Amino acid sequence: MALKIVKGSIDRMFDKNLQDLVRGIRNHKEDEAKYISTCIDEIKQELKQDNIAVKANAVCKLTYLQMLGYDVSWAAFNIVEVMSSSKFTYKRIGYLAASQCFHESTDVIMLTTNQIRKDLSSPNQYDTGVALTGLSCFVTPDLARDLANDIMTLMSHTKPYIRKKAVLIMYKVFLKYPESLRPAFPRLKEKLEDPDPGVQSAAVNVICELARRNPKNYLSLAPLFFKLMTSSTNNWVLIKIIKLFGALTPLEPRLGKKLIEPLTNLIHSTSAMSLLYECVNTVIAVLISLSSGMPNHSASIQLCVQKLRILIEDSDQNLKYLGLLAMSKILKTHPKSVQSHKDLILQCLDDKDESIRLRALDLLYGMVSKKNLMEIVKKLMLHVDKAEGTTYRDELLTKIIDICSQSNYQYITNFEWYISILVELTRLEGTRHGHLIASQMLDVAIRVKAIRVFAVAQMATLLDNAHLMTGNVQRKGICEVLYAAAWICGEFSEHLENPALTLEAMLRPKVATLPGHIQAVYVQNAAKLFATVLKSQEGNTDSTAAQETSQLMIERLPLFVQSANLEVQERASCILQLVKYIQKLQQKDVEVAGEVIALFAGELNPVAPKAQKKVPVPEGLDLDAWINEPPSESESEDDQPKAIFAKEETKHSRTRHTEVDEKELAKRREVRKQEQANNPFYIKASPSSQKVYQEAPGVEHIPVVHIDLTVPLKVPGLPMSDQYVKLEEERRQKERVEKKKKDKKKRKEKGGGRRKKRDSGPESEEDITPAHMVDIVTEEMPENALPSDDDEKDPNDPHKALDIDLDNLMEMAARRPLADSEKLPVRSHRAAEALKSPAEDGEAEAAALQEPKKKSSKEKREKKDKKKDRKKSKDDKKKKKPRREEKAEDLLGGQADVPVAQSEETSEAAAPPAANTAEEAATLAEAAPVPETASGTAPDSEPDEPKDADKKSSKHKKKKQKKEKEDKEKKKKKKKHHHHHHHSDGGEEESVQNGTMEEEEPLPPMSNYCLLAESSYIKMENDIQGNLQDGSQVVVSVIFENKCDSFLKSMEFNVLDSLNSKLQRPEGSGPHDGLTVPFQLPPGVSNEARFVFTVQSIVMPQKLKGTLTFIVKNEDSSTHEKLDFKLHFTCSSYLITTPCYSDAFAKLLESGDLKCSSVRLEGVSQPFHHLLARICFHHHFSVVERVDSCASMYSRSIQGHHVCLLVKTSGQTVSIDAKCDEPTLLGNVLDEIKQTFSQC
Repeated sequence: MALKIVKGSIDRMFDKNLQDLVRGIRNHKEDEAKYISTCIDEIKQELKQDNIAVKANAVCKLTYLQMLGYDVSWAAFNIVEVMSSSKFTYKRIGYLAASQCFHESTDVIMLTTNQIRKDLSSPNQYDTGVALTGLSCFVTPDLARDLANDIMTLMSHTKPYIRKKAVLIMYKVFLKYPESLRPAFPRLKEKLEDPDPGVQSAAVNVICELARRNPKNYLSLAPLFFKLMTSSTNNWVLIKIIKLFGALTPLEPRLGKKLIEPLTNLIHSTSAMSLLYECVNTVIAVLISLSSGMPNHSASIQLCVQKLRILIEDSDQNLKYLGLLAMSKILKTHPKSVQSHKDLILQCLDDKDESIRLRALDLLYGMVSKKNLMEIVKKLMLHVDKAEGTTYRDELLTKIIDICSQSNYQYITNFEWYISILVELTRLEGTRHGHLIASQMLDVAIRVKAIRVFAVAQMATLLDNAHLMTGNVQRKGICEVLYAAAWICGEFSEHLENPALTLEAMLRPKVATLPGHIQAVYVQNAAKLFATVLKSQEGNTDSTAAQETSQLMIERLPLFVQSANLEVQERASCILQLVKYIQKLQQKDVEVAGEVIALFAGELNPVAPKAQKKVPVPEGLDLDAWINEPPSESESEDDQPKAIFAKEETKHSRTRHTEVDEKELAKRREVRKQEQANNPFYIKASPSSQKVYQEAPGVEHIPVVHIDLTVPLKVPGLPMSDQYVKLEEERRQKERVEKKKKDKKKRKEKGGGRRKKRDSGPESEEDITPAHMVDIVTEEMPENALPSDDDEKDPNDPHKALDIDLDNLMEMAARRPLADSEKLPVRSHRAAEALKSPAEDGEAEAAALQEPKKKSSKEKREKKDKKKDRKKSKDDKKKKKPRREEKAEDLLGGQADVPVAQSEETSEAAAPPAANTAEEAATLAEAAPVPETASGTAPDSEPDEPKDADKKSSKHKKKKQKKEKEDKEKKKKKKKHHHHHHHSDGGEEESVQNGTMEEEEPLPPMSNYCLLAESSYIKMENDIQGNLQDGSQVVVSVIFENKCDSFLKSMEFNVLDSLNSKLQRPEGSGPHDGLTVPFQLPPGVSNEARFVFTVQSIVMPQKLKGTLTFIVKNEDSSTHEKLDFKLHFTCSSYLITTPCYSDAFAKLLESGDLKCSSVRLEGVSQPFHHLLARICFHHHFSVVERVDSCASMYSRSIQGHHVCLLVKTSGQTVSIDAKCDEPTLLGNVLDEIKQTFSQC
C-alpha cells in the first residue's frame, strides 16, 4: 500500500498541471488543435487513475478547455467524483467544473443530490459555501424540490457567510420550484432584520427581484423596507429599496405620501449620483400616483428637475444621458416643468455623443405645443443642415415628422407650413426615409381637404423637377417621394392648374430609371390625369388638342410596356390598349371623357392593417385540411410534371457546396487579390497605391473623383417654410384682437364683471385655433370582426408561477396546515433571539407571572363594554371604506384590525400569527431606525413574541399576547406620568404613533427655503440639511434666481471660515478662495447649487459672512457685481428627522442621561396637528406618539445627540417639556421653536 502511494506521488510529479497546459497552448500557436487533442488524450488517461489528486488536476485542466469552447460533457461523472472528495481543495475544483459544464439535461446531475445535501450539512462552513455557490449555477427543478428544506435551514445558520449565500440561492430555488416560496417567505422576511448587513443586503436583493415582476404581493413589507430606507447607509441597498418603492407606489398611492419626505432628504443630502438618480426616479413615480391626491407637489417636481439639470450639465456623458432619461419621465406628467429647460435640451443637440443627441430629440417630442412647434422644428431643420453622418440626419428627419404628426397632427395650426417642411426635407442628401416623407404627404393630402389645392401644386412642381431626385446615386432613397407626388396629382387632378403639363412630366423617358413600384404608380395616375385632360379639352371646339394628348400617351407608354417589372408591364399594356381604343373613338368624334372619368370615380377608404387577421372563420371550415388529396409518398420522380421554364429553374436552383482542398483555396485567393488590385473602385489597405498616381506620367493615370456638392437643393416654385412662421404669428394676432372685441361685447351685455381677470391671463393652448381641420379617417374592418388580441405574455416566464398572494399568507395558514412537503425543519439556530435584551426578557416573564389567572366580574364587564364600543366604531368605519382602502390604511399607519382567530392545528414555526403582521404594518414610521443611547448602544426594539410555543394552541397564545400588550401599555403610561408629570384624561382614546395623524384640516403650504439675500439682479434662497453619512458635515442648498433681463455668468460663492465652520473647497485652494457656481443664469431662470460645510461644534447657532460675485452681461457691455449675505446655521439645521419606537423612546427617557428644560408659548391659536407639523417640518422632529392634545416627539443631531419633546396644549397655551444629553443644544432648539411660533 505504501509503495502504491509513493508510486502515485512520483507519477504526479511528471503530470502536466494547468500552468503547463496554458504554457503549452501558447507555445503551439501553429498546431494548437493538434496539441489540445493530445492533451485531452492525456487527461482521459489521468481520469482513469484512482488517485483523487490526479483526477482533480485533470478536471481543472478540462475546466480551462471548456472555457476555450471544447465539449467536456463526456467527463461529467469524473466531475461528480471530484465533487465528492473530502478535501476542500479538490471539492472546490469539482464544483467549479460542475458550475461551468452542468445544465438541466446533464444525465449525472441526479447523482449529486445526496452529495450536495451532505456538503450543505457539513460542519465546515467553506464546504457548505462552495456547495451553495456551485448549486446556484446548475440547480434544476428536481434539485430545488429536494434541497429546498436544507437551504431554508441554512438561512438560520450561525455564520453570516452561510446565511448570506443561502438567502441568495433561494431566488434560484424559487424560480425552479415556485411552491417553495410560500413556506420560505416568513423566514426570508426575518432576514431583512438580520444583524449582519451582508445578510440583510442579500435579503433585500432577493425580495426586490421577486417584487420586480409581482409587486402587489409585497405591499405588506412596506413598513419593514421603510425602516431600512431610513436607517441604512449602504447606497446599493438603498437603490434596491427605492426601486421597489417605485414599483409599489402605483399599486398603493397613499404609500407615496410617506415616501416624499425621506426621498427629498436623500436627494438633498446624498453625493452619490446613482442614488440621486434612483431617488428622482421614485419621486417621479410617487408623484404620478399622487397626481390627484396631493396637489402641492410642485416643489418636489421642481427639486427633481433642478437636480436633473445638474446631471445634464455635468461633463460626464453617462450622467448627462441619465439626466435626459429621467427628464423624459417627468415630461409625461409635468410637461410645463420641463419646458422651461428647453434651452438646455436644445444645447444637447450639439453634443458630440450621438446617443445624447438622440435622447434630447426624444425629449423635444414631448415638449412641443401649438405655440412652440414652429420654433422647435425651425431649430431642428437648422440641425439637419449641419448634421454629420446619415444615421443621425435620418433620426432628425424621423423626429421632425413624429413631432409634427403626433396625436393626429394636434399641434399643427397651418398645414401649408407642414407641406413646405416635407418638401424641404426632400432636398436631403442620402436619406433612407423617403417612404416616410411620402406617407406623410399622402396622409395630409387625404385627411386635410382644405390643403389639397396647395398640396397638389407643390407635388406638380416636384414631378416637374423629378430629374433632380433621380440623377444622383445618393438620392435613390428620396425618390420615394415621387410615389406620393404622382398619386396626389392623379387622385386630386381636378385641383391642377395645368394637368396637361403634369401629364407630360409623368411620361418623360427619365421616369424609366425609377424603381418599378414607383413606375407603376406613375402609369396608373397618368391614366387619371389623361381622363381629366380629356374632360377639359372635349368642351373646346378644337378637338385636335384631345387627340394630341392621346397621341402623347400612345408614344410614351410603350417605354413602360418594355419594363422589367411585371406590374408596370401589365398596367402600361392595359392603359395603352384603352388609349388606342379611345383614339379610334375620337377620330369618329365620339365624346368619351365621361366614360373614362367613371373608371376612376369614387373614394377608397383605407383598410385596417389587421383586417385580414380578424376575419372570423366560417363554421365548418377547417383551414388545416387538404383541399385536394395529398400526393402519395410512393410517386416516382418520372410521374412528376416537368418544369416548363427549364432555364429559369436552373438559374434559381441552389448550388451544392463542394469541399475544396487547400491548393484550390489558395489559387482562388490569389485570383481575387489580382482582381482587387486591378479594380480602381476597390479601396486598398496599403498607402502605396496613392504614390502610383504621383509617379506614373500621363493623363490616363489621373483618377476621376466624384465631387459631392453639399449645397442644399433649391427647387424653383417651392415656398420656404420660414415665411409661414411670420404668417402664423400675424394670423394668431388677428384672432386675439377679434376675440378681445367679442369679449368686450359680451361684457357690455352682461354688465362688465371680471374684466381684469380675463385680460391678464396668457393665451392658452385651447385658444389657438388651427387654420385647417384634420379629418379622422376610420380604417375599415370586415363584418363580424373579432376583438383585438392583446399581446400575450411569455408563457415560459419563470416569474409567472411566483405570483403568489403573500399578503394573505397568514390567513391561508390559519385556515389549513401546510402540506408535508412544505413543512419547515426545526430550527436549531435562532438568530433573531440574540436581538432581545435580557431586561426585556425579564420584563416579559415578570408580566406573564404577575398576570392573574382570573379577573373580577366588574373588570370583565368594563372590558366587554370597551370592546363593544371599539368594535362599533370600527364597524362604522368599515361601512364607509371599501376593502382595499381599509387595507391600505392599516399599511400606512392606521390602527390594524385584529385578525380572525387562528386554527389550533397551525404551528407557530410554519406561520407566525397575523397579529404580528398587523402590528408591523401599523405604521410606516414605526419601522424606522432605533435611536442610539448616550453610551452609543441602540435601545432594543419591542421584542418578538416567543416562538417556542409550538405545543400550545394559537387561541391560548393570542390571549397571552393581549395580556402582555395591555401590561406594556400600562407601564408606558406610568413611565410617561413619572417623567413628564402629565396625567392623560383620554385613556380610552387610540393613540397615533410615529407621525401618522387622523384625517384633519389640511396643512398650510410650508417651505424649508428661506431668503438669504436679494438685489435687483439676483435672489438667493437657502436650505440647510445635516449630512446622514458624515456627522461633521452640513449641506447648504442655494437657489439662485435671475431677476433681471441680462445674462448672469462667472458666479463665485464664498463664505469666510470661522473657527467652528469651514466651507469645503477643492484641494489646493486657499482659505479665502471662492467656489465657482457650476452654471450660468439666463434672464428669468433659477437653478440650485449645493455647498458642503464642515462643522466641529453644533450646540450653538452661528452666522457666517459671505459674498457672491458675478458678471452681468448685456448686449452692449459687461459689469462686475457682488452681493453680501449672512448664512445662518441654526441648531435645528443640525437635527435629522429620525423616527423612533415608542418603547425605545420610553427607555431613553428613563435612562437618566438626559437633562430637562421647558418652554411655554402663549397665544397659539392654530390647530394641534398644524402645530406638530410645523415643529416636524422646520425643526426636523418626528411624532413618536400622540394622544388627544398631547404628543411625544423625537429627533437626533448629526453628532448623535438625542432630543425628546413632550408637547401639550390647553386652549391657546402650548407647553413643551424637553430632554437632551446636551443642555446648550436643547436650550437653543427651544428658543428656535419659540421664534417659529412668534412669527406665525
